[in-house]
Amino acid sequence: MGGITLDRDGDVAIVRFDRPEKLNALTLAMYDELGAAFAEVRDNDAFAVAVLTGSGDRAFCVGADLTESIPALAEGRFDISRWDAAHQKHTSLFKPVIAAVNGLCLGGGFEIMLSTDIRIAADTAQFGLPESGVGVVPAGGTLTRLTRQIPYAWAMELMLQGDRVTAEQALRYGVLNEVVSAADLLDAALRRAHRLATRSGTALRTIKEAVLRLGDLPQDQAFHSEALYGQKAFTSPDAREGLSAFTERREPDFPSRPRP
Repeated sequence: MGGITLDRDGDVAIVRFDRPEKLNALTLAMYDELGAAFAEVRDNDAFAVAVLTGSGDRAFCVGADLTESIPALAEGRFDISRWDAAHQKHTSLFKPVIAAVNGLCLGGGFEIMLSTDIRIAADTAQFGLPESGVGVVPAGGTLTRLTRQIPYAWAMELMLQGDRVTAEQALRYGVLNEVVSAADLLDAALRRAHRLATRSGTALRTIKEAVLRLGDLPQDQAFHSEALYGQKAFTSPDAREGLSAFTERREPDFPSRPRP
């Protein structure tokens, strides 16, 4: 059947959709497993960063396994709010998550990618939100997130038309950070992850939490909250170590970094 796997590469967690024979389509159980994997990354101090990818080279994730999920939803046996943890809605995972998109990234797979912070794709990857063609909508965070992440017209084109786009198009739209060869994809993601892991864990968590929580506040209120986040970071042990290292012209050894 496959599922979700969680491996470790030093202080980087590698979370995989692991059902390649079904293009990494998500069973109901896999949604629960993915939410649990994100919780493990959040709670395990050994992890500084996570990389999310798919097994095989054909697909990152093509979303829900419709043969299972559509009947469950249509018959009222299932509420999509149960997928909130997998889609990182209301998330408290403030460690960086990097998506390494290999192959097809469709429907719910696209939606889960939108919950990540940095996105790298293979040049062979394809992206799409086909929901409107089967009478449903991308309600796994996309109706809220996409117009906040990229220009309105491009977001609406993706959601309304449901056409697939190439990795280069997705990069131009602003969905991606980088496109690399398929052979270099995971290495490229891990290079970024390990570089992030050298930064202050306090700073990374504060940046992500602040960005996620301040975006909808009125400007004056957001500035006030931003100052509180900034003060918390500026007075942290990481800040003391970082400034000392800068003065002493050495690499910082941040207290927040995972320890062997």
